[in-house]
This record gives sequence, structure tokens and C-alpha cells, in this order.
Amino acid sequence: MFDKVRRNKGDTTYMTLHVKKRLISAVLLSLVAAPALLCASDTRTDPYTIVTVASTVPPNGDLNPYGVAVVPRTTGLLVEGDILVSNFNNSQNWQGTGTTIVEISPGGQSSVFAQIDPTSLPGPCPGGVGLTTALAVLQTGWVIVGSLPTSDGTSATAQAGCLLVLNNQGTVVETITDILINGPWDMTALDLDKNVALFVTNVLNGTVAANGNIVHLGTVVRINLGVGPNVMPHVKAITMIGSGFGERTDPAALVIGPTGVALAAGGTLYVADTLANRIMGIANAVDRNSSAGVGTVLSNAAPLNAPLGLTVVPHDGMIVTLNRNNGLLIALSPKGNLVSKGFLDKTGNPPGAGTLFGLAPSSAGLYFVDDGSNTLNVLTNPL
Repeated sequence: MFDKVRRNKGDTTYMTLHVKKRLISAVLLSLVAAPALLCASDTRTDPYTIVTVASTVPPNGDLNPYGVAVVPRTTGLLVEGDILVSNFNNSQNWQGTGTTIVEISPGGQSSVFAQIDPTSLPGPCPGGVGLTTALAVLQTGWVIVGSLPTSDGTSATAQAGCLLVLNNQGTVVETITDILINGPWDMTALDLDKNVALFVTNVLNGTVAANGNIVHLGTVVRINLGVGPNVMPHVKAITMIGSGFGERTDPAALVIGPTGVALAAGGTLYVADTLANRIMGIANAVDRNSSAGVGTVLSNAAPLNAPLGLTVVPHDGMIVTLNRNNGLLIALSPKGNLVSKGFLDKTGNPPGAGTLFGLAPSSAGLYFVDDGSNTLNVLTNPL
């Protein structure tokens, strides 16, 4: 399905075929069907109905839930409708050292899907294991998660990491590394069953060397995979489709750079450009063979304040993002108009800062993790 061409830093891949014809239905299938969460007729600031589903802290004490993904099919230990959550910190609260993925049922039952040993990986992963917001569960039962590891919880020791591939029993069976994968921070997937396109943001290109100064070297790459229930995911091609995003190290957040990514039915990949307080769109993300730079601005309106997690609601194409700096959820129309906003967390100082990361729509509502309380929550009322 994917036609592979040269792979290097400037010219990498091209994906063709009938993808465009199948894109709308595939995007909807790759996300669990969601209710009409958003209403474009007005802008609401009503209080949201938030239900805590479960703690995300496993027995080993890992903290800071980052990635969220809903299981599309039952296979192995994965149960359809359950939610996977990846932890970024260990029990000492060191960033870039979390090694666990927790599986939580909609009813709140929790178990450890995976506890990854950095010393016994099946392939290279520069620096080890520190699980990020980059988390996806494929229809074929493979789980893919990003790693941006440190040795002591500080940005000075941050290393490139990799993507870790786990089977449906929670065992790491493969690592994906490449010169274009450097600090994988967030990810979304176009899942066409036997062929998958991963869209991954990277935040370590020159970041550590800049010593806290902003560098505009953040990237978005597309990784084309061949896959099957009994066929381990294998890389067919890698393409840099976005570049020039601002990024820097940060004592509180380890690193700040392009974070949430979500693919719309029309083929535009939306990116949370965190440092620039805006949502960008990369057109033709599925089959472009070169970088679009930072893309075009969907919104840089005032409510955006270091947006992190981002998703597209399948029912109506609304773009939902979460602010790092103030715990605010923001819903935008496909044209970038503000539809809804409201606080999901007001704890801490300043209120809500550093609490919101990954989110995912489902038939139950909008799942999101809260770093302040180390919990998985669901927003059940319309935005």
C-alpha cells in the first residue's frame, strides 16, 4: 500500500494509492465512535461533568500519566473499550523514567498492562525508557509507545529514545529508531489494519544543547508500517512532514515543544504548537513527501495557553486541546472558531498548571489524564 522511496533527512517517503478514498472512513474507524460532544451553535463556558475513572498509579509507584489510548478490539490482555495510560515519571517523580502502561476499564478496574525493563529491550533505544504521551493501540493488537528517557529526571540527561512496540500480552518485542526519531513526544495513528501511518512529534532536535533557549527544530514525522495480527510491525518508510516548531528544555516539564497531533477526515494533521500558543494544520499529511514547515494556523486565539494534548472528535470534526499553563480545555470548530472552553483542573499554583496531557474520545465521553491527581477522568457532558 505504501510506496517507499529514499529515506534521509531532507527527502524521505511518499504514500499513494486509494488512501484518500478510504481516509474519511478509516479515520473514523481508527477512533472509537464518539457522541456529539461539541455544539457549534454557541460558545459555552458551563462547568463540565467530570468523573474520575481510576488512579493511574501502578504498584511500582510510577507517576505523571501522559498518554491515553482506547483499545479498539479485544485481543490478548487488551479488552475493547479499555483505556491504556502511559506513565512518564517513576515513584521518585523523576521525569523520563516511567516504565509502566496501565490498563483501565470504563468501570474503573485497573491492571498493569506492561512494566518495561530498560535493561532487557529487544533492540536499541538510546537512553532507555521514559514513556511519553506518544501512545497508540492498533486494531491488530500491537501497542506502540514513545520513550524520551533521562537517567536522573533532568533535561541535561535526556536522550533520543525510540518507539517501543509491545504485543497484546504487554511484552516489548521491537524498538523503532531512526535519525528522524529524536525525543518522540506525542503520536496519533491512521490504522488501516494491515497498513498503519504513525504521526509523531519530536522535541529533542538541538533542545538540550540550547540550555533552555528556544530552538525552532521541532519536527513531525510520518512512519509507514506494515502490520498484521501475526506480523510484527515493520517500517516501510519514514517522512518528515513538519519542521521548524519551537522547543526548549524546562525544569518543570523537562521539555516543551510540539505535542498533541490529530488527523482530520480531510487529511489535515493538526499539531499543538505549544510554545507558540497555537494550533497548526499540516495539509495532505497522509501522502505528502516533504515537510510543510509548521503548516498553517488554525487558531492562535487568546484562550490557547501552551496547548498540549489534542484530538479530533469523529462525529463532527471538532478539535479539542488542553492547556498546559492553566488546566483549560478548548474546543475549536474545523474553521478554528472557539466553540467551548472550561477548566478541567484548578489545583496547584498557578491553578491548573502542568496537570493536563493526553486525551482520547470514546462512546463514554472524552477521556483525559490529570497529572495533579494522577488519575484517569472522563468528561461526560457535551462540550
